[in-house]
Amino acid sequence: MDRVALVTGSSRGIGRAVARRLARDGYAVCINYLTCRDKAEELVAELTGAGCAAMAVQADVADRAAVNDMVRRVEETFGGVTLLVNNAGIAGQALFQDVTDEMWERYFAVNLNGARHTIQAVLPHMLHEKAGCIINTSSIWGQHGASCEVTYSCTKHALIGLTRSLAMELAPSHIRVNCVAPGVIDTDMVQVLGQETLRALAQQTPLGRLGTPEDIAAAVAFLASEQASFITGQVLTADGGFISV
Repeated sequence: MDRVALVTGSSRGIGRAVARRLARDGYAVCINYLTCRDKAEELVAELTGAGCAAMAVQADVADRAAVNDMVRRVEETFGGVTLLVNNAGIAGQALFQDVTDEMWERYFAVNLNGARHTIQAVLPHMLHEKAGCIINTSSIWGQHGASCEVTYSCTKHALIGLTRSLAMELAPSHIRVNCVAPGVIDTDMVQVLGQETLRALAQQTPLGRLGTPEDIAAAVAFLASEQASFITGQVLTADGGFISV
């Protein structure tokens, strides 16, 4: 197939909306998941029922061997990956002095090393074809920092650095690398903050609401499209104006 997308962490939340949008835009989509097999298979059934091409593959992006095997399976089923969306990530709140070695290392293993593993796995095909698109998912906390989320913020800052540097390296091969930086998005990940906090965050957002996974999916779809063919090395912030005030 001409257009093949791998979306990591796409069984739920932002990744699920991205996978759904890309499938409906004509991509054959691989839905990657770690534990939510039922959600991933449910999405595959939805998309294939709508006439789209989709498959689900379990893999921990922190595990290079698992990532390589996932990409091999995608290539065997659909062909080489032409669009990689690095969405898999973990988050949580803790005072910095309470951050354990295990927490620090796991956050970096998933949020940053996971992107490294997937990019290195799909690059041989992209370099051979001299074409491709990579979109990393950072966060507004990767642009401005966040109290009690130092570990998460560090990984998301690093993803922006990865995006900007890799974009320069891969531009001669016509491979574009960009980044989306979501604001406060209404997903399971933020629901743990509680409704009172979420209402306060919505009030702090100039547009007066939390973002939706579909808002971010639209940003990803734009960066993946020909309309963004001259855009690389950029961070597209989708936060309802949250960090502009």
